[in-house]
Amino acid sequence: MKHAYVYYRIDPVQAGLAARRIDALLDALARYCSQPPRRLRRCDDPSAWMEIYEGIADFAAFSAALDRAVLDLDCAGATVGERHLECFSASDPVS
Repeated sequence: MKHAYVYYRIDPVQAGLAARRIDALLDALARYCSQPPRRLRRCDDPSAWMEIYEGIADFAAFSAALDRAVLDLDCAGATVGERHLECFSASDPVS
């Protein structure tokens, strides 16, 4: 299973709009995850946000759906700069 982490900045003035759009995005992508996706904000910088998607079986399908949903929900309209997607998986045991 893979896990996706998306981080970006928002305009603090539009935090409410950003939250509504990102929460709709999380709802739209929940079917690709084994656990409910969630939204976090950085402790020392509330304009820095992160989305966490865990337990993704088909990362290619998830990534394509994420790209479509970001456009459909105009998530970029509530963020400042680029959204950054990172993919992680459990490490192999060290022998």
